Amino acid sequence: MDIRQAIKDSVSVKNKIIDDAVLIGSIEKAANEMILSLKSKGKVLFCGNGGSAADAQHLAAELSGRFNYDRDPLPSEALHVNTSYLTAVANDYGYDEVYARLVKGCGNKGDILVGLSTSGNSPNVIKAFECAKKSGMVTIGMTGATGGKMKDLSDVLINVPSENTARIQESHITIGHILCEIVESNIFPK
Repeated sequence: MDIRQAIKDSVSVKNKIIDDAVLIGSIEKAANEMILSLKSKGKVLFCGNGGSAADAQHLAAELSGRFNYDRDPLPSEALHVNTSYLTAVANDYGYDEVYARLVKGCGNKGDILVGLSTSGNSPNVIKAFECAKKSGMVTIGMTGATGGKMKDLSDVLINVPSENTARIQESHITIGHILCEIVESNIFPK
């Protein structure tokens, strides 16, 4: 394991993001959709699996708690945090349904669903996006280079230009922090 090369690879992906005007525009559009929803009394829901679930929970906490400074909380939640719900639905309906059922029960027109999937092909995130679209929610997909199946279901696609899971996840959290900073500074200007 070459530590310096791993860091260089991570920086290289981020440099590709910097140089991609379309991707920068997608990040700005995602932030604006979140701001519009939150200012209209909507909420931001996040979902993902494994490391992407951890990132989803991290970003939801940045919005619902605080990010750079003290301010009122924003309505945001990661859909996997209720383990009793998650295990019951997975047992009774299958794991592919765990997020879709919560979106159907908690999502409203104008709310935001952010799905994180490095491949863009996670069946439970895809089903959640399908349900969100039917509910009139805005879908923001955070994926790897191709966007996978989420590409066609995302109102806003933030597809990190990499095929490497670790590099994609590192970029997702960077982009997620940028989204939180834009939202916080817009809704709660200092």
